[in-house]
Amino acid sequence: MRLTWAQPEDLVPAEIAALREQGVDGSVLAAVEQRWADAGGSIVLAPSGASAEAASPELRALARGLLEELQLLQQPSTAEPDEWSEIEALLPDAPALRAQTGFDRLHGAWAGRAAGCLLGKPVEKIPREGIEQIARATGNWPIRTYFTARGLPEEIGRRWPWNRRSAPTSLIENIDGMPEDDDLNFPILALDLLEQHGAELTTDDVAQAWLASLPAGRVFTAERAAYRNILDARPVPETATHLNPFREWIGALIRADVHGWAHPGDVRAAARSAWVDARLSHTRNGIYGEMWVAALCSASVVAAAPDEVLDAADAVVPPESRLAAALRLGRDTGRALGAGTLSTDEALDALHTEFSGMHWVHTLNNAALIACAVQAHGTEFGSAIALAVAGGWDTDSVGATVGSVVGGLIGADAIDAAWTAPLRDSIATSMPGGAERSIRELAERTLRLSEPTP
Repeated sequence: MRLTWAQPEDLVPAEIAALREQGVDGSVLAAVEQRWADAGGSIVLAPSGASAEAASPELRALARGLLEELQLLQQPSTAEPDEWSEIEALLPDAPALRAQTGFDRLHGAWAGRAAGCLLGKPVEKIPREGIEQIARATGNWPIRTYFTARGLPEEIGRRWPWNRRSAPTSLIENIDGMPEDDDLNFPILALDLLEQHGAELTTDDVAQAWLASLPAGRVFTAERAAYRNILDARPVPETATHLNPFREWIGALIRADVHGWAHPGDVRAAARSAWVDARLSHTRNGIYGEMWVAALCSASVVAAAPDEVLDAADAVVPPESRLAAALRLGRDTGRALGAGTLSTDEALDALHTEFSGMHWVHTLNNAALIACAVQAHGTEFGSAIALAVAGGWDTDSVGATVGSVVGGLIGADAIDAAWTAPLRDSIATSMPGGAERSIRELAERTLRLSEPTP
């Protein structure tokens, strides 16, 4: 059996890459990498999360030993701390924003998240080049609507196969409500948690909710590693650091939205709530990614313009972190795109050049793309989610986050019905409590959660 995101032989190249990104001595990493390669191990992490064939017992044993060595190379960073008190000490003053939202804004955020996710689902794991070829061949370039298999030449279909798990329910000819997806399961779970615990939410509460509500096979990358660590009775924050090379990937970022919507206009409180959640499975920029998106969502449902949203969210990111640098690039690229000094292709080229070689579900590249899309098209829902998906990284997650932020900024009534009508006010879910959720009811619950306590 091939166990994605869990096989020791696949964790070795991922851990070397993670430590290299964090600035660990390259000569030390090169020596470990050479020992691994000399033994026949792959130095490249498979994009799917699992190598094609299971390793021999000898190679797997070596992988376990090397992972123990690599574990010792993780070091704390003053510029990129993990503890809230240390993070908060680095942050600038948070902006003063209006502290109340309304139903239409929250309804737009939930519907926008679902629509953006749905647009990206069938092309998840297809690179940028393939997405463009599919869209062009079906008369949908630039992307203006959901993907379709109608009229797609067989040759292009063979070259760029759909995401088999997603395509049957996420192509426009098949859509009947929002299909089940982890990008919607996590917000539903977060809503349940915050309704139960509010400001008293702890990371242990999140861990217990995972065990009670999430099948292990429905979590991936850092969440799968953390799930294993929870079952092994490892304490927080060891749940995030032990044999988890995905600790700075996008998994925490996709869990952020409700933490923001529950604190409209208070980006610091939104970030603090998101930190409680993120530290179960992530460190450094993986944590900041969730804090940043929570702040985006907090600001989006009260602010008047994309710049106001992005400026407010920047205030919760440690200024010397790699995420802060990625966001500056994303916003600068988005400004140039919005001003017409860069074309869409040139903007995406700039991002792909900067993050060349980074895994397609890392936080940094995807956050830069989110910032670019919101900066360039923050009041144009279709254009924003189209750019997010055309970028060709984590298409459903980035589409969902951009859809959430822009939907919250403009409200449900301003989103073209071509995007929302196929959702049928319905989100399928594997969360306890029924196989479907009403988007309208989720927004109503979120509105109640966001209202000040008397």
